[in-house]
Amino acid sequence: MPEPLKSRAPRRRTARSPVPGRFITFEGGEGAGKSTQVRLLAEHLRQGGLEVVTTREPGGSPGAEILRHVILSGAAKPLGPLAEATLFAAARADHLDATIRPALAAGCWVICDRFADSTRVYQGALGQVDIGVLRQLETVTVGETRPDLTLVLDVPAEEGLGRAAARSGAGADRFESEGLGFHQHLREAFLALARQEPERCAVIDGRRGIEAVAADVRQVVGERLKPPAARSRARKSL
Repeated sequence: MPEPLKSRAPRRRTARSPVPGRFITFEGGEGAGKSTQVRLLAEHLRQGGLEVVTTREPGGSPGAEILRHVILSGAAKPLGPLAEATLFAAARADHLDATIRPALAAGCWVICDRFADSTRVYQGALGQVDIGVLRQLETVTVGETRPDLTLVLDVPAEEGLGRAAARSGAGADRFESEGLGFHQHLREAFLALARQEPERCAVIDGRRGIEAVAADVRQVVGERLKPPAARSRARKSL
């Protein structure tokens, strides 16, 4: 299995930052390359002088990491999709309170490998849990803490599963072990979500090399969120 994506807690500050942070999420199917692109984008933004927190779901805080093990081990699967969705919501609530909201309030840029869209797709769009129930859970847990930008890494299901298998070997997790049809539906659902919310979402072709994908990610982030380094370069070009 890959090394856990470790959250980097913001430095302690005595007051709320006058400039709020920005919240970026990466979504997509299994093996799409999200964790790699999270790391590369964080490195790029830090080079521009930004303080960046990288994190993941499920997980990203001590309590949520415990629930991550329960969910991805498959221990909760016999309890049914609604129970799994509730566990995801509980993990997300702790993650937001312990990691994401404090970082944003401190003026950090937060980059998260999966967020609420994954619950919408994995448990909602595939018809496993009533979408109304998922909306209620999201309202309670997420509230106003919505991503400023969501990058959907798009890879054909067959290719993504092949990457995931090469990465994890025989240790496929709860969702990687689902059949090809399940993952094909996931891909369609993520693309549909991006079409429904084009102001927030951008689809990145994840089939190419890592650096080509990273270049597209940097371009979208620069155009949509205009981080300080991007603004500085724009002024110099005038």
